[in-house]
This record gives sequence, structure tokens and C-alpha cells, in this order.
Amino acid sequence: MNHKRILFISKGENAPSTRYRGLAYFNALSSDGWEPEHITVRDNPLLRLKLLTRSNRADAVVILRKTFSAPYLRMLSLCSKRLIFDLDDAIFCRSNGAISRTRWTRFARVAGRCGQIWAGNEYLAAASRQFNRSVTILPTSLGPGKYWTEAEKPAKHIDLVWIGSRSTRKYLETGLPALENLAESMPHIRLKIVADFDLKTERLSTIAVPWSEENEAFALSSAHIGIAPMPDNPWTRGKCGLKVLQYMAAGLPVVSSTAGVNGEIVEHGITGFLADNAETWQKAIEELINESDLRRVMGEAGRKRVIKEYSVDVTYSKMARALDSLF
Repeated sequence: MNHKRILFISKGENAPSTRYRGLAYFNALSSDGWEPEHITVRDNPLLRLKLLTRSNRADAVVILRKTFSAPYLRMLSLCSKRLIFDLDDAIFCRSNGAISRTRWTRFARVAGRCGQIWAGNEYLAAASRQFNRSVTILPTSLGPGKYWTEAEKPAKHIDLVWIGSRSTRKYLETGLPALENLAESMPHIRLKIVADFDLKTERLSTIAVPWSEENEAFALSSAHIGIAPMPDNPWTRGKCGLKVLQYMAAGLPVVSSTAGVNGEIVEHGITGFLADNAETWQKAIEELINESDLRRVMGEAGRKRVIKEYSVDVTYSKMARALDSLF
């Protein structure tokens, strides 16, 4: 048994990167003899000092997606025995895909200071390798069992579901025209939005479901089809496919854009459909609406794929090997 301490640093416990790339591994780490901890980064000087103190006590420190000023990063690296940088977004550019020298500089700084980098996909790994040769690809993963929920699906409606937040609302909006066109000939379809906002449209019925960690699994499982529209740009290529993994774990067929790793996770014609324009989006959704057996078969195939390749247990073995290489 290791009996070593590992500290995860992030912007907050409810952040997806914290939940899925940090806290999700605490049980596995504990079973392996590690003592995992988490601390939230804030601008308060006393809390920053506390972070340095706790980092000094840990055998390994994992920075989840955060960057720091040069002076503070220097102090953090001096206080930490082994520093790891984990990223699941293209934090080196703006969220609209535009180049940002400031963000690139901060990213380069932390990537070069850390002894190891855990990247959520090859696109992020390639960017990281410019500043660090010790890069491991750790795909975002989840515990599939959480989504095995017995949820009755509506019999009189076909519910398409999208899960996200205000920050990604713009991606959902890009898929609305195709959905609204479908609703004209198929008025029984509805759009369930599991998020912190509602999206009103006169041509399509919507259901707003406030997101919570407790209700997300039921909200997904009680729908029929998961959707993931997203444009292709330098920012979205860094996305690690959490949305489609959740749909698949819940046994839903998926219709997704190919941006990020979505095109790798979703097997076209097997676990769902890949579509990048209004015509192919509409055709894919229409086929799934009309064929309940196809929805079931694709949903089952998606769940099996998550278990085999994107479950916490599978990814933890890669994390464990990466950690062992540091000692």
C-alpha cells in the first residue's frame, strides 16, 4: 500500500472538472492506499497560504484546469514534491476559439513547471507536449452505475435531452433550427434542457429541468435521445465529451456534432449518429424518432462502450501508472 497523500486543487467542488477528473477517483485512490484531498482555490491571501501549506504536506499535487501568476506558481512548485497539471479544456484560447496570448502564456507557464501533465484528449496533449514531454492522455470518465436508473419514458412524446450550463447555451442554440423544423411535422417531440436556464421557442415545446447532481441521471434516463450540437473551433476541439458519455451511460442513442472527441466517442450508426449540418441533424433525429428498436439497440451499445472504455475503473488504471512513474 502507498500510504501517500495526493492533493487536488481546483476552482470548486461543483465544477465538472473537479467532479469527473478529481473527486470521482477518490474511492479508487483510497483503495490503493492513497489519502486523497481536495482544496478550492480562492484569491484570499490566507487561503492561498493554506494551499501552499497543504501542498507541502502532500506527496503529489494535481492542479485541475487552473493557471496561476508566475510568482505564485513558483511558490507552489517549490512547496510541492510532485506537481501534476490536469486539463480537460483548451484553456490556452478564448471560449469563442480566438487566440489569447495571455492565456497561452499562463498555460505554457504551468505546463512547463509541472512534472507531469494529464490531458483529456490528444488535441490537449499535443498542445501540452510543446512545453512538457511527460504527458498522459486520461479521457474524462464516469461511473456508469450512477446512470442505470429505472426511469419511465413518456409514451405520448419523444423527449430529446441536452445537458449543460449557461456557458454552453450557445451550442444548444445552434441546433435549434433543425429541431424546430422537425417539430412542424412531428409536434410530439419535446426538448428537455437539464441546465441552469430555460430556452423558450415558439416552434418547439421545451422542458426546463434545473441541474443537480442528484437529479441528472433520472433526467437523462427518462428521455429518448441525447443531443450534442457544437461548432468546430480551437476551443471546442479541447472538449472531452462528457455530455455524450452521460447520454450513453444512461442508455440513450446520441446525435452529436463531430467537434472535440465527440466524433471518436460516438460510433456513427452504432451508438448514435454524427451530424454537422441542419439536414443531417434532422435526418438522424427523425430516424431515431421513428424507430424505437434502433433507439434501444444504439442505447445498449453506447452503455457497453462507456463501461469498456470510459469508466472510472478503466481510466484509473492509467492514472495509477502515471502516478507510479513519479516515484
